[in-house]
Amino acid sequence: VSVQTESADQIKSTGKEAARLLNDNHGTKEAYQVMNMEEIAAGIGQVTTVMTTIIGSIAGISLIVGGIGVMNIMLVSVTERTREIGIRKSLGATRGQILTQFLIESVVLTLIGGLIGIGLGYGGASLVSLIAGWPSLVSWQVVCIGVLFSMLIGVIFGMLPANKASRLDPIEALRYE
Repeated sequence: VSVQTESADQIKSTGKEAARLLNDNHGTKEAYQVMNMEEIAAGIGQVTTVMTTIIGSIAGISLIVGGIGVMNIMLVSVTERTREIGIRKSLGATRGQILTQFLIESVVLTLIGGLIGIGLGYGGASLVSLIAGWPSLVSWQVVCIGVLFSMLIGVIFGMLPANKASRLDPIEALRYE
């Protein structure tokens, strides 16, 4: 049943009266209840907030795990290229140049991962759109923020390995086997 009032002030009282009349006419106590759109919107808002929190938590954990993976890859790269670092430093490469080299490598690694993730996300959204018949909407601002964020993860988690590489002693690095 849809009920309309002349003013917003009368919505609750009119709804209660309509429910009372229907319950009285059918001989029931609470078979008919009143729900307005504000209550429904509030309920949907609560569900959306919970889902956003859950998905955000999963995404945060995934970013930390991915960042640790990038750090491990970069630490292995530094270890495998210790002699190269020693040679570069003995030829005059500065600490900043070595640091920049490994940070760029880390950023490129996470950028490629971010672009692959965006491609998979776009493909998944297109597939769901095709199957469900819904329109697909991709916000390019969000895509750009995602790319920048993946690069930021590369800088943050690449800093430790890059710093380790830049602090290597050239003589010790050249002796490394």
